[in-house]
Amino acid sequence: MKIYRIYQDLSSYLKPNKALIILGPRQVGKTTLMEDFLSTTRLKVKKTTGDNITIHQSLGSQSLKEIAAFCEGYDIIAIDEAQKISHIGIGMKLMVDHIPGIQIIAIGSSSFELAGQTGEPLTGRKTTRMLYPVAQMEMLHHFNRYELTEKLDEFLIYGSYPAVITAETVTEKKNILRELTGSYLFKDILEFERIKSPQLLIDLLRLLAFQVGSEVSINELSQSLKIDNKTVKRYIELLEKAFIIFTLRGFSKNLRKEISKKAKYYFYDTGIRNTVIANFNSLNMRNDKGQLWENFLVMERIKKQAYTPVYANNFFWRTWSGKEVDFVEEREGKLFGYEF
Repeated sequence: MKIYRIYQDLSSYLKPNKALIILGPRQVGKTTLMEDFLSTTRLKVKKTTGDNITIHQSLGSQSLKEIAAFCEGYDIIAIDEAQKISHIGIGMKLMVDHIPGIQIIAIGSSSFELAGQTGEPLTGRKTTRMLYPVAQMEMLHHFNRYELTEKLDEFLIYGSYPAVITAETVTEKKNILRELTGSYLFKDILEFERIKSPQLLIDLLRLLAFQVGSEVSINELSQSLKIDNKTVKRYIELLEKAFIIFTLRGFSKNLRKEISKKAKYYFYDTGIRNTVIANFNSLNMRNDKGQLWENFLVMERIKKQAYTPVYANNFFWRTWSGKEVDFVEEREGKLFGYEF
């Protein structure tokens, strides 16, 4: 089964002298999405990757002459693993500013370099889209709502990575998730940040996995890991930049009875979360069904916001008296609450 993705036709996002940047976790289908589009376009395409060290000399040179020579004769420049190329933001700015009609697709599996490098240089010159593990609204192209409900346990336990969804056996799903977690999740963190203690990062991720849906204390994490608060915060930021977890902060309008200092942390994919804690038990054998359900629904709201699109600020809400709303969207001057 070839899974339908919401950005099926990238041509609607491409414009002359603009860059389309696609970000998202590793292995969610960004490269496949790009290649499927490139195979159908009649425009002349030059496809490259940040894994090719020789490309760094051209696209990372900050030399208009070299970059113009690299692009000569092509309509679309497609760059996979773009975050690996130094000064790629300036390189793309030179392309869109000085090469008439050029269109750029840049794919990044983390925001370590790509988001930072393309932010200021490409202001007004780019469109950024996030691609997540497969959303339920995408699965509706393959199954009706009844069938999706029947598969809900499977999504909660094994998640929504394309390769996991299409795997035919439970054993295959588990093996794919273990490979993803072992080989891919930390690749960008270790490559760009040179973490001295990778095991600490894994231990932190496990602690966060067990606290999904709960407010997390940085002090408690620090004490459990025997490292300082600053390091804990830095490691959490790295896990966010690698699209492994995301933060939901407490909503506050400076009312005295509201709590907003602590945060909740959710996983981009429940299958990854379950792999981290080595628990693939069925739902009727688990005591964390509520956590999985909350993580799943929060993530589906995030996906829907990105794909609809709906522009919103996201929070949870709780007062000192214990009243709580799991998920709050602030949009169009209004608050919309969701209780999971």
